[in-house]
Amino acid sequence: MIIDLPSSNTSAVNRKLVELRESGGVFALGRVLTLVVVTDDGPGLERAVDAANSASREHPCRVIVLARGQRRAAARLDAQIRVGGDAGASEVIVLRGYGALAAEDAGAGMVMPLLLPDAPVVAWWPGEAPASPSEDAVGKLAQRRITDALSAKNPMKAFEQRRKDYAPGDTDLTWTRLTLWRAQLAAALDVPPYEEVTGAVVAGEAVSPSTELMAGWLASALGVRVKRSPSAQEQGLTLIRLNRPSGDIELARPDGRTARLTQPGQPERLIALARREVPDCLAEELRRLDPDEVYEEALAGVSQVTRGRAPVKV
Repeated sequence: MIIDLPSSNTSAVNRKLVELRESGGVFALGRVLTLVVVTDDGPGLERAVDAANSASREHPCRVIVLARGQRRAAARLDAQIRVGGDAGASEVIVLRGYGALAAEDAGAGMVMPLLLPDAPVVAWWPGEAPASPSEDAVGKLAQRRITDALSAKNPMKAFEQRRKDYAPGDTDLTWTRLTLWRAQLAAALDVPPYEEVTGAVVAGEAVSPSTELMAGWLASALGVRVKRSPSAQEQGLTLIRLNRPSGDIELARPDGRTARLTQPGQPERLIALARREVPDCLAEELRRLDPDEVYEEALAGVSQVTRGRAPVKV
């Protein structure tokens, strides 16, 4: 069910939520957090809502979408409430602010009266994010702040901004996309021979924040020289090679879908390793509300990575 409240205010939205609760049951019970989605009013809005709805099936929550409209328009708030089949396992409140209400400070003011009491707050920017999320008006309300450098107009600039302005509670979906890669590498190192890694090569396309983070994570976790090289394939992260005395461990994904794991003394294995979709990554990030120290270490480790010029074929 979708209820439109044009030219409204947060008090009217709250009254309508109470009315729905009294007529249809206490649908706010069991909500574990409030997810605040900050985006622009446009084609990306529904994609963000769909991703939040999908994640809410694992983490029932109240979703508040701040959809920033035209700033040159007259100040106006158009609200929308979605419940039932149109809201997954959550209730979705869409706040379209125009004019002065499209500003960041005004958005935070509209969000505060709608937060679930005594529930943690997570902020998510599915597109362009502020330079310093922890200093943003909405970011200050949240325990966790989720960004996605890959969706920015300039992904590498956004990634460098994440490194520069990291604060405990920050995370980025470029890091979450590496979870399966990291699990495969950890499993490969957890079987004989138990030898130390002496060096590593990480290859990926030139514009790939995830490739940078993988190299930084290996540098910080293993304490070895890591070379970040370009890849002949334009498929994001394409290859990781760990050097050991008995032979290299190599995890290569040439087509963006299936990876090939090779280890000395073992048969070659094929692993399903397709690029993870945003709903899957968002659901994973909502599983934790404490600072991600490993992500912080990976960001710091990027400065220790050396650069290779020759493209690596996978």
